Amino acid sequence: MPIIRMQEIREMSEAERNEKLQELRTELMKIKTMIMAGGAIESPGRSKVLRRAIAKILTVINEEE
Repeated sequence: MPIIRMQEIREMSEAERNEKLQELRTELMKIKTMIMAGGAIESPGRSKVLRRAIAKILTVINEEE
C-alpha cells in the first residue's frame, strides 16, 4: 500500500513536497535506528515503503528542474 501516489505529489506545492519529504526522512531514520539497536519494529516492510515514497518525491522535484 503506497503512502503517497504520484498524482498527489504532483498536485502539491513545492513547500508541501519539501515538508512531506522531511517528514518521511525523519520517520525512516527512526525505523533505521530501531533496527540498528536490535529492537523489534511493528512492520518490517515499512522502511521499504518509506524509501520508495522518498524516491517518488525526489523524482518529481528533479523533473521540475
